[in-house]
Amino acid sequence: MNTHHVVFGNTVDYITGNTIENTHDEQYRQKISKILVKQCLYEKKQIKRGKKILVYAGKNKAVISIDFLIYIENQIAMIIKYAPGSLVTRHRLCLALSRIVTDYQVPFAVTANGKDADILDGFSGKVINKGIESIPHRTVLEKTVKEHNFQNINAKRFEMESRIAYAYEVDDSCPL
Repeated sequence: MNTHHVVFGNTVDYITGNTIENTHDEQYRQKISKILVKQCLYEKKQIKRGKKILVYAGKNKAVISIDFLIYIENQIAMIIKYAPGSLVTRHRLCLALSRIVTDYQVPFAVTANGKDADILDGFSGKVINKGIESIPHRTVLEKTVKEHNFQNINAKRFEMESRIAYAYEVDDSCPL
């Protein structure tokens, strides 16, 4: 029996209302969900949980998940990728995901471990803020979307970012 991923039973997802497995990781995701709604003031309908995307590395392909997508005016304005442990080691993965989840560069990419978060500028890749309480508020994203030029990601860039995501999430992943 593998005890790495302990399941404590079931819980109800705060965003969707669906019954899901209750794990340590899910408890942190639920914490992030509540921060997004109660502190950042996003409506639940603006938040998509567990978006699955197909990534490629040459002939290899896999489906991976992005924990949260935040939509403003039908545009993905921010992604949040949860993973336990160190945040800095996940920056590059989060940026790659912000460049392949849709056909344009998502303005904000957040890597979070449930206790802390790094907020990255999607274009420069630089950390623009730190702390789970610093996840951009709804008004920040609304202003960004109004001022933002949603630049398309070219095919070569998409291929490279997909390879990076594959390397982090598939080649370097836990077997369960």
